[in-house]
Amino acid sequence: MAISILLLDDHAVVRDGLQALLGAQPDLRVTGSFGNSADAIRFASESPPDVAILDITLPGLDAIEAAKHIPDLCPATQILMLSMHASPEFVYQSLRAGASGYVLKESAGDELVAAVRAVHAGERFVSEKIPAKTLDAYTRERAADHPLERLSPRELQVMKLIVEGSTSNEVAALLGVSPKSVDTYRSRLMTKLAIDDMPGLVKFAIRYGMTSV
Repeated sequence: MAISILLLDDHAVVRDGLQALLGAQPDLRVTGSFGNSADAIRFASESPPDVAILDITLPGLDAIEAAKHIPDLCPATQILMLSMHASPEFVYQSLRAGASGYVLKESAGDELVAAVRAVHAGERFVSEKIPAKTLDAYTRERAADHPLERLSPRELQVMKLIVEGSTSNEVAALLGVSPKSVDTYRSRLMTKLAIDDMPGLVKFAIRYGMTSV
């Protein structure tokens, strides 16, 4: 039986290209293709795919958050992140969120096909252009005394959204909380990080690979 695949990428051209690439394989079948997380999560809950390929940088609810939701709805689905970022922080966040694989867009092709088969078989797959030793060293450092470890998962969500330009009202709508709660999270996380202003927070987020803006 063919491996069923869900695609999530906000660029239609990319989705079409991936669908053509994967569909050309006799053992792979794309069953859903979406441009936003909400539609992809809804589809996954109704028709669980074997593998979900998620573009890590999406507007609104990003792939890291989608990766946290999908296993709750369809535990058997394996998550594979597709990204243009080789930063160890993006890989770390992806694996921590529940992804089984991480492939760079520049390497998409035969490597993506191999990654789909690997994660479906229960194996971890990380793009060859991200050295395993570098990732392992970063993971050890991150687990030891890393500034981002001071933040709760919700504070990490809020930080990522606000440094990418979302207003308190927009963040509140995406996360299902009040704007006042968003302001509280922002104040609390900035205190924990000893950062006094937004420019400083943006620089911090870029430094630690939370955003590329």
